[in-house]
Amino acid sequence: MTHASAQTIAPDLALMERLAHEAVMGLPEPWRAAAAHVQLRIEDFAPPDILQAMEIDDPFELTGLYEGVPLTEKSVMDQPVGPDVIWLFRRPILDEWLDRGNVSLGEMVTHVMVHELAHHFGWSDDDIASIDPWWE
Repeated sequence: MTHASAQTIAPDLALMERLAHEAVMGLPEPWRAAAAHVQLRIEDFAPPDILQAMEIDDPFELTGLYEGVPLTEKSVMDQPVGPDVIWLFRRPILDEWLDRGNVSLGEMVTHVMVHELAHHFGWSDDDIASIDPWWE
């Protein structure tokens, strides 16, 4: 592969996963250790059943999703129903990244990860803004 063709290949699922793990490693403790226990799934788009359940017609509208019970709502009496999962959707993330045009792909993935982790941790907007400086 020539250098020029390497620069024209879109970021793949493996790169998105690496960037998501880097985002977790960049979190302050105790969040970093707790976030490492959330399962990560990277797909090109949200599966049709998720889009239908969320009443989303355009798959480009969903960059990420948290599936689970927020830590602020969990009880030791709850029966586990499966691991908490953060989904990242590559194509919508790439679309938003290109639309913004003023952030790196790593910053974009971190932004989506922090937003989804906020659901997991039960963070307030102020909590999110302290971790993700360009939170809107």
